[in-house]
Amino acid sequence: MANSNQKITTFLMFSGQAEEAMNHYISIFDQSEIISIERYGANEDGAEGTVKHAAFSLNGQMFMCIDSSVKHDFTFTPAISLYVTCDSEDEIDRVFEKLSQDGTVLMPLAAYPFSEKFGWVQDKFGVSWQLNLAKN
Repeated sequence: MANSNQKITTFLMFSGQAEEAMNHYISIFDQSEIISIERYGANEDGAEGTVKHAAFSLNGQMFMCIDSSVKHDFTFTPAISLYVTCDSEDEIDRVFEKLSQDGTVLMPLAAYPFSEKFGWVQDKFGVSWQLNLAKN
C-alpha cells in the first residue's frame, strides 16, 4: 500500500444544518476553516441553498459533510464519537462548555479511573464528542 492514494476522512451527514454545524465547530477549534462549500441549486434533489458537499478542517484534521437530499430514519449515534485530546484544563473546559451548549452531556467533565479529566457530549447537531485531557 505504499503507493496507495487511499485516505480516510470523517464524513458527516446532516439534515439542513451542515453549514451551521461547520461554523459552530470552526469557532471552537483552533486552526480550523471551511475549505469549500457546494450548494444545492434550484431544481436539484436537495433544498436550494443547503450544503450539497463541503470540506472543512478542525485543528488541521479534514472533514467532509452534506445536507442529505433524502430523509432518513436514522441520525447520529453516540456509538461513534470524535475523540479530542486537549492539551490543557482551560482547553478541555472551554471545548466541553461550547460543545455541550444545547446538547446532551453523556458523561460529565470529571476525573475517571481511566483519565485525569474526561467528558463525553452529544452536541446540538447530534454529533458525539469524547474529550480527554492529555497526560502530563
